[in-house]
Amino acid sequence: MLILALPGAGRLAALLASELDADWSELALHRFPDGESLVRIDTPVKGRCVVLAANLRHPDEKALPLVFAADAARDLGAAQVGLAAPYLPYMRQDRRFNPGEAVTSRSFARVLSSSFDFLVTVDPHLHRWHSLAELYPIRTAAVASAPAIARWLRRHASNALLVGPDAESEQWVAEVAALADVPWTVMAKTRRGDRNVGVKLAARGPWPGRVPVLLDDIVSTGETLVAATAALRAAGLPPPACIAVHALFDADALWRLMEAGVRQVVTCDSVPHLTNAIPLAPLVAEAVRSVAARRP
Repeated sequence: MLILALPGAGRLAALLASELDADWSELALHRFPDGESLVRIDTPVKGRCVVLAANLRHPDEKALPLVFAADAARDLGAAQVGLAAPYLPYMRQDRRFNPGEAVTSRSFARVLSSSFDFLVTVDPHLHRWHSLAELYPIRTAAVASAPAIARWLRRHASNALLVGPDAESEQWVAEVAALADVPWTVMAKTRRGDRNVGVKLAARGPWPGRVPVLLDDIVSTGETLVAATAALRAAGLPPPACIAVHALFDADALWRLMEAGVRQVVTCDSVPHLTNAIPLAPLVAEAVRSVAARRP
């Protein structure tokens, strides 16, 4: 197996290669003055299982080089070509919310499925899709971050009250809470726009001695967690910590969370960020090994 790192995914590739006892190499990428891209694979791939490791935050600038690299690996004789992308973008647009909109989760799935034999990701946003198989005809594996988050909670926040910011998070929050053996609740959310969110605490406890820990799958602007923090403080609870899987923070999101009174922000390393504290590479590597072995 060869792990091929797209720009920005060298650390992920190295960790996967270590777990899988595989080789890894950087993909060479050149951008011409007119904006076009050229990729080059400098390691022999003929007859090998090639796994592209990619950090797909800001996916528009990475999608074409990703497709070019997969096509080059196949053209150079790779036995199979897979993608390890801990964060899978374009999953939130899972229906047509307004007339004429593209359902981009389906569109992006078509693009990747035409280029790869298999896909491994972490906690894809499956709120309306039941599984990746509804979108991707290729072999897929969706790694669950819940065990890793639960381990972190047991070690660092055993007195936590786990709080989901909306009803959609209930099943996931309940799973993490059961694994960590802590109580949990969820909040009610109303989204009026990208930066206009209303949140209220549905249950009032009591939770004596418990410190709230907000748990979310994706943090982008941070507005949901800011509103949730205000609701928790208004209910008389201590300043919360926040845990997120995919750290898609915009430039001011972390600052807004700290200004709102969040005492700690912790994320999984599916997207590189200074808040990363929960490693996922062993789980991703195990999934890569399993799905690659399912080759028809």
